[in-house]
Amino acid sequence: MTLRGQEALQNADIVVGFNTVLNVVRPWLTHAEVCPMSYRDQEQVLEYAETQVKLGRKCVVCCWGDLNVSARELLERVRRRADSVSLIPGISSVQVAMARTGISLEEAVFITLHKRAEANSELDELIHYLSEGRRHVILLPRPFDLMPAGIAEGLLKEGVRGDLPMRVYQRLTFGDEKLWTGQLRDCSEISEDFSDLSIMVFLSGDTPTQFPLSPGEA
Repeated sequence: MTLRGQEALQNADIVVGFNTVLNVVRPWLTHAEVCPMSYRDQEQVLEYAETQVKLGRKCVVCCWGDLNVSARELLERVRRRADSVSLIPGISSVQVAMARTGISLEEAVFITLHKRAEANSELDELIHYLSEGRRHVILLPRPFDLMPAGIAEGLLKEGVRGDLPMRVYQRLTFGDEKLWTGQLRDCSEISEDFSDLSIMVFLSGDTPTQFPLSPGEA
């Protein structure tokens, strides 16, 4: 959350979003009408928000996840109903993962599987960059069917080397943030569930040996 995001919430007349998102931003909802929505009623809630905007009220729609990565479907729904939409991004989990690992975007590739579609092309792209080995790869898994252990298992079957160093960050920036670190073959053998809020980092051979492990380490 940025200061600009906080100010938008504090100045809003109506705030719309899924409950999991609204529960995070409630400290800044000083006077706004709060409108929770679910997948089943999101169209009806957005229709109501549209009527309120036409009456001159300021509306904020809160997105869960990285605004420019995981929110495309919701943004499309909003844009169909609004003449003008101003996007206020927060701090991306991709940026946080790179900071935790000590790598920069210019030496990395980002791939997302976080969409409801066939992931074959994205997995082919992932295999290409991992086999090439020139850049770090940051991967956003798909929570409902493509999670870290399954992805690792599939990569091994495609011939990606089993000793590839990697990390899985869970619930970044939350109080219960977790880090798993090891090799690709180790990840493929993990049986416990990962958090839906996970991000994977595959490390190339020029990774620094020392880098921050937690928010408090420099």
